Amino acid sequence: MTDLIVAQINEMLREAGGTVKIQRNELAGKIGCVPSQINYVITNRYTRENGYLVESRRGGGGFIRIVKLDYENREAIFHLINSIGTEIDETSARVILQNLASDKILTAEQYKLMIAALRDNNFTGLPDKAKRTLRANLMKVMLLSCVE
Repeated sequence: MTDLIVAQINEMLREAGGTVKIQRNELAGKIGCVPSQINYVITNRYTRENGYLVESRRGGGGFIRIVKLDYENREAIFHLINSIGTEIDETSARVILQNLASDKILTAEQYKLMIAALRDNNFTGLPDKAKRTLRANLMKVMLLSCVE
């Protein structure tokens, strides 16, 4: 069911040029699932790390808007850098970098270097919070150097 929902949302994103506004109940009825399954898929597949921005508005006229980030746009890279926040774990950093590499925003060499620099074992002896904070700062600086 998850793959069916993802396929439907991806088709909607392609048809709409990268931005789609979804009515949860309407999409669930079209696919033949419950609305909570739509929420589950959006929460787990359409994340910042995977290159999406998600906005939701609850209530009678509520909707979920999904935007596929265009990493060729410098503004989107700056938004990604800002969205990293003050901390990031190794897994999230790796997913973001994999997406940037697969979108050809990072070269293979840049990707390998950044992955190597952001590994947990480089921060041995630091508390977890300090590791995540240092990783976020390093990642932001490296991403900035790629768009300058």
